[in-house]
Amino acid sequence: MSQSSHLPGCCYEIRYQPLSGHGPELAFPCDEQGRVELDALSDRARNNYLYARAVVGREYAAPAVLRRLH
Repeated sequence: MSQSSHLPGCCYEIRYQPLSGHGPELAFPCDEQGRVELDALSDRARNNYLYARAVVGREYAAPAVLRRLH
């Protein structure tokens, strides 16, 4: 399961994979350096993004910035 939001003109996403292999994969629109525009995310997506960042190394692997496939 992936949670992703579309931002106009956004062609990259930052993706968090669960370390356990269980649980949701989380993906968020970003620029090519992995910067996420927090104000453009829904409340739920923003909370999930901040959570994933906080638990990198415990629940999620380090994120990868990937070019979006359209």
